[in-house]
Amino acid sequence: MFKRLLIANRGEIACRIIATCRRLGVRSIAVYSDADAQGRHVRMADEAWYLGGSKPADSYLRADKLLEIATRTGAEAIHPGFGFLSESADFAEAVEQAQIRFVGPTAASMRKMDSKAGAKELMQAAGVPVVPGYTGTDQGDERLRAEAEQIGYPLMIKAAHGGGGKGMRIVVKGDEFEAALASARREAQGAFGKDRMLLERYVETPRHIEFQVFGDAQGNVIHLNERECSVQRRYQKIIEESPSPFVDEDLRARMGAAAVTAAQTLDYVGAGTVEFIVSPDGGYYFMEMNTRLQVEHPVTESVLGIDLVEWQLRVAFGEPLQWQQEQVQARGHAIEARLYAEDPEAGFLPGSGRLDRLHLSAEKPGMRVDAGVDEGDVVSVFYDPMIAKLIAYGDDREQARTRLLNAIEGSLVVGPKSNLDFLARLLRHQKFVDAQIDTGYLDRALDEVLGPAAQVGRLALSAAVLRASLEEEQGAAKQAHGDDVHSPWMRADGWRLGHCGKRLQRFQAGELSMTVAVHGADGNYRLDFDADDHIDVSGAELYGDVISWFADGRRQTITAAVVSDGYQVHADGRRQTLRHLPAFAPALEGDVTGDSLKAPMPGRIVAVRIAEGDSVQSEQELLVMEAMKMELSLKAPRAGVVETLRAEVGAFVEADTLLVKMATEQGDGGE
Repeated sequence: MFKRLLIANRGEIACRIIATCRRLGVRSIAVYSDADAQGRHVRMADEAWYLGGSKPADSYLRADKLLEIATRTGAEAIHPGFGFLSESADFAEAVEQAQIRFVGPTAASMRKMDSKAGAKELMQAAGVPVVPGYTGTDQGDERLRAEAEQIGYPLMIKAAHGGGGKGMRIVVKGDEFEAALASARREAQGAFGKDRMLLERYVETPRHIEFQVFGDAQGNVIHLNERECSVQRRYQKIIEESPSPFVDEDLRARMGAAAVTAAQTLDYVGAGTVEFIVSPDGGYYFMEMNTRLQVEHPVTESVLGIDLVEWQLRVAFGEPLQWQQEQVQARGHAIEARLYAEDPEAGFLPGSGRLDRLHLSAEKPGMRVDAGVDEGDVVSVFYDPMIAKLIAYGDDREQARTRLLNAIEGSLVVGPKSNLDFLARLLRHQKFVDAQIDTGYLDRALDEVLGPAAQVGRLALSAAVLRASLEEEQGAAKQAHGDDVHSPWMRADGWRLGHCGKRLQRFQAGELSMTVAVHGADGNYRLDFDADDHIDVSGAELYGDVISWFADGRRQTITAAVVSDGYQVHADGRRQTLRHLPAFAPALEGDVTGDSLKAPMPGRIVAVRIAEGDSVQSEQELLVMEAMKMELSLKAPRAGVVETLRAEVGAFVEADTLLVKMATEQGDGGE
């Protein structure tokens, strides 16, 4: 086995590789950018070396710098992880030429899969089913339009290079083709440096099912069963599981054989994934092959009881596979959910910032957490906003689903917004429970999963009010009288002659402001929500972030975690942030004029749709911005005239930068 391994990656996958290195006694060598100088993978590794600036082009995409560090440190092998240079044939070749082992397939194998168009042609020649389409080199707009008309709608425009859902668009009608093509090209150029497109027939309501394959240098190739990745939004996977509830033994055998054929056609060595789209009638078609380890590999590890990273290292070292195909026997069921810093209620806008609180329920039965950050770390704007992967294992699918749901509901993220609540709602959604979700379901029916706009219920508001009241009593008494618990002045109950003191607790959630009158102290209160609505509370107690009280004939126990200016309350299946306001401060005012369009986060302007003086409609797309590896459509806040435009293609803008100012609306009437 190797003695020293350089990990050419960051975040969660770097931490995952380091964990296997520790178990095998391999010295791990990490690399880091400016943004990752204090990163978790840097802290975990045996040693870490500086790469360069925060942008990937200045650090994790610097093949020359990575090879220089590998040579200086005496690394015998380089593991590329996923993303960045993991599927770069040029990088793999450079590593081989430096007489260092590349933990992955050969450069020759990777080049055969580098182009989706070429890969489809190769697979079709090998007898692997492919979706009808166009993969030609003539990329002129007229030729692509003609091919699209011949294929028919709906069809898929897809970047010929790269992956991860970038550069992909579904076109339903012919008059949408040009705009979709331009957008896909632009996104592909930004993500992969190449804008070649291919077209293929769009299989409606398909499943996304992939097979993990493994080959060794001795020519052995096997598959390790399937993973279902149909739960996705805008081609980004959200939940993955193994085995697929859709695949029976016959289909598994046929698809597995096709996956092995695909790998054998490439003389494949190492871990790879052959991805298929599967129609409702069971027809399956080769989509692409990822020549690397997948993000969702833990579900395969869970049901097979193996370590795929260890297998990668052993095969790269020259050892043969230890299993034959007939020995691959899955047990139980595993489901993985991807936890991101993003805001589902704001169009899944990626987030960034310091993780003030982070608790992931790894200690629960059947749970595994693969994280790239710890509490106190920063989710950077320069990279993918993943926080962690939560993986649940159970004897069957329902047990795995329940375990994952319980773990998610018991987790806590304070700082940037996260998709924790969305994941919980998704796992409870009947379509997921019944395993009836296809790849386009969330894009068609997202509102069904998100549910109605969040309203602050009495339970959530009561939890925030009670925690605030208890903390104020404890804090005021200690500040005034120290720690003398026997002093009668320690009681900060607002006592007045003839009645218990009345205090006002005010909170804000979004645009909603709420005031509750609180009478009482020491955990016994009357809460007046309005003149005709009140509850009597007794025995309110605070245990860490958990507030518990007795009211209406039952005891309630709710999590109400402290955030910067209030509480994050978990109640009624939702997490809501209630900002704590001074009792007599004026209510917060939002941008009621709707005259300004500001950058929601740092990013680069990639398209400008308007000019100063243009008349626009409400919700009309004005600008397109690229941030955190995705495109964001910035729309008009209202109908009107563009007075000021402060955005140009290619410019990088910081968060909250004013981009568009609408002309002030004039009222009716004259002098």
